[in-house]
Amino acid sequence: MGDRVNKATPLRRDAQRNREMLIAAAREIYADQGVDAPLDDIARRAGVGSATLYRRFAGRAELIEAVFGDSLKDILRASLEARQSVDAWGGLTAYLDRIFTLLTTDRGTNDLMTTAIQGVPSLDSLRTEHRKTIDVLLRRAQKEGAVRDDITAEDFLFLTVMLGRTIPGAAAAAPTAWRRYLAMLLDGLRPEAAAPLPAPALTPEQFGIAVGHLGRPRRARQGRAEH
Repeated sequence: MGDRVNKATPLRRDAQRNREMLIAAAREIYADQGVDAPLDDIARRAGVGSATLYRRFAGRAELIEAVFGDSLKDILRASLEARQSVDAWGGLTAYLDRIFTLLTTDRGTNDLMTTAIQGVPSLDSLRTEHRKTIDVLLRRAQKEGAVRDDITAEDFLFLTVMLGRTIPGAAAAAPTAWRRYLAMLLDGLRPEAAAPLPAPALTPEQFGIAVGHLGRPRRARQGRAEH
């Protein structure tokens, strides 16, 4: 069951060292390959056996939490700060620039932010607050006349997820190409010369289904079946 059964008891020095090496190895591999990288590869990079990995972590979701928990909390703080922006459009665009810069440099974080991985507590909290931030800033920007009135939070989230999934490929060809396409996306939100949209927005439930089918199937399942 991993280290969760020993929360009250500090790990032995060698066990703690193994845990730290596994987290460091996973961070490197996830940044390069994404969070679907085989767990056996992570154990090999850390210089330990797969059995050691499973003694330290119950499964992929627990390892992802250990690797990304702090960085996801940093994004969460950025999300909460963005809501306090005096200028809603400026706050929204600055927040997106911060998020997309991170998605460009870390394939693992890109996976977490643009797919439907489940079972990672820090990620679950971030998703809730990220959606709230987008909704708050979008509504404010619409009241200020900076964003067309027919755009919903689900519209915006789905557009950014689609763009986010393309970033690794775009960055491989031209590291800053994403800035051009993010600018195009943002221009499409402006009310000037906006044409009626031909289909209704996704509901929150439909958005969840759509993201679940975007890219490779994602689910941070527990147990040995994940390696």
